[in-house]
Amino acid sequence: MTETNAPTAIELITSAAAALKARKEEINRLNVFPVPDGDTGTNMSLTMDAVLTDLTPLGPDASVADICKAVTHGSLMGARGNSGVILSQILRGLCEAVAADTEISEKLLADALTRATTVAFQAVRKPVEGTMLTVLKDMAAAAQAGTAAGSSLDELLDIVVKAAFESVRRGPDLLPVLKEHGVVDAGGFGLAILAEGFVTGMEGHVFSDRDIAVATGELTVSPVNDWDDDEYLYCTEFLLYNADADKSFIEEWIAAKGGSELVVGDRETYKIHVHTDDPGSVLGWATSLGEVGQVHINNMRRQTAERTEMLRTGSAPAAPPKPVGFVAVSSGAGLSDIMRSLGVDEIVSGGQTMNPSTAEILEAVEKVNAERIIVLPNNSNIVLAAQQVIGVSERPVGVVPTTSVPQAFAALLAYDGSNDLETIIAEMTEAAAAVRTGEVTTAVKDSKGKAGAIKTGQVIGIADHEIEVIGESVEDVALGLIAVLANDAETLTILAGEDLDDEALRRIADTAEARFPDLEVETHRGEQPLYPVILALE
Repeated sequence: MTETNAPTAIELITSAAAALKARKEEINRLNVFPVPDGDTGTNMSLTMDAVLTDLTPLGPDASVADICKAVTHGSLMGARGNSGVILSQILRGLCEAVAADTEISEKLLADALTRATTVAFQAVRKPVEGTMLTVLKDMAAAAQAGTAAGSSLDELLDIVVKAAFESVRRGPDLLPVLKEHGVVDAGGFGLAILAEGFVTGMEGHVFSDRDIAVATGELTVSPVNDWDDDEYLYCTEFLLYNADADKSFIEEWIAAKGGSELVVGDRETYKIHVHTDDPGSVLGWATSLGEVGQVHINNMRRQTAERTEMLRTGSAPAAPPKPVGFVAVSSGAGLSDIMRSLGVDEIVSGGQTMNPSTAEILEAVEKVNAERIIVLPNNSNIVLAAQQVIGVSERPVGVVPTTSVPQAFAALLAYDGSNDLETIIAEMTEAAAAVRTGEVTTAVKDSKGKAGAIKTGQVIGIADHEIEVIGESVEDVALGLIAVLANDAETLTILAGEDLDDEALRRIADTAEARFPDLEVETHRGEQPLYPVILALE
């Protein structure tokens, strides 16, 4: 990995996080050992969400060192549960090795996994075989063996992922309680999925079927009430800032107050996890050493009962409805991921050439567990269909008449958590109206526009629904469109469609920064069809 390839690293991490999130419930259902400690899939996914949050502000020119710093910091600050804390240490170890080099190689991959294994094992006072630590150790061993055998980097990546899933399968032979309950280790399975998600993000790699037997077929999940009343009741985790104490001192005290203790980090920021019957005394003691933040306390008896019920019935207990939920129309995987990260609950597939019906939008609205719902149609042709939902939904529904995805981004960012539907719609509509949208596509027939005569196959640039630029190159038209829209704008967001590669995206961004030095430029993979470039200027 060279410095100039840093954005690719962010994309690979995003791919891994998305793979984990997509299968978090599958991982959760495996979570019966070693202690009922929240939901492993959810905790690992939340940890990766925190990583992505720290990566988001980094631009396309971010260095490997900056990316590693964001990954290490985000995973530590956002680590949830045993599995999340251990995952944060795995990522820290990987970053310690990778940040010290500028180009990825077979040896660097093997050394990074070896370093990650060392750091992760050091974080756990009593490592247990058959868990995610074993999976990590086996991945590192496979990488070292593959490197010694002269495997190429592509071959080595596949070797490592294969070793991860094979290690997951062996887990029940190493840990009797897993075999007793007919499951594999949830954290190990999550780590294997992360590894494959990372590799799949690289060109030429696809998800394989190698993990099918882990979750279905050979191994099945049955309801297990694994709570032992002798266990500690509360899972307690928090951050301790600027502590006036060494890590070893904190570890000894925490170990005396409970079990499953983990203390990672340094005096500037410790992440502390412990199972205890008295979280108040733990937090009280911690505040005598420094400042405490991001406190999470969960009743594990109740968590176990909920998980057992979910395994018995096949569905989780119904959560109370939140005050406001969101439905949005989207036509690209990347665009959908961004909207979900901004709070959208349900995505309706559609766009310029595929307008969803009122029934499809209503169906999505009915899936949202909220007292009232906001719909973002994101296309002028869909606004009317969305508005028809207001009259047929059993719950209050409002429509913010967004005509583009960038407008939806701005509207979602403007939501301040209030509950009054009219106020929300007014504020989000105002925020959406402040965004200027540009779209680059190809003409499908001869026509005329504001910019002149248009021939079939020419590239056209549309600014706020008016054809402003005509050309032969997507890049040239995109830059011409930016010039049209850039007046008084402060930020430019470029969303790359499925037909625009990363190199072309980077060229457009670099040229825009050079031509318009007052613009703050940000890029994302939108993966939208038909429109290789969508622009948002504010």
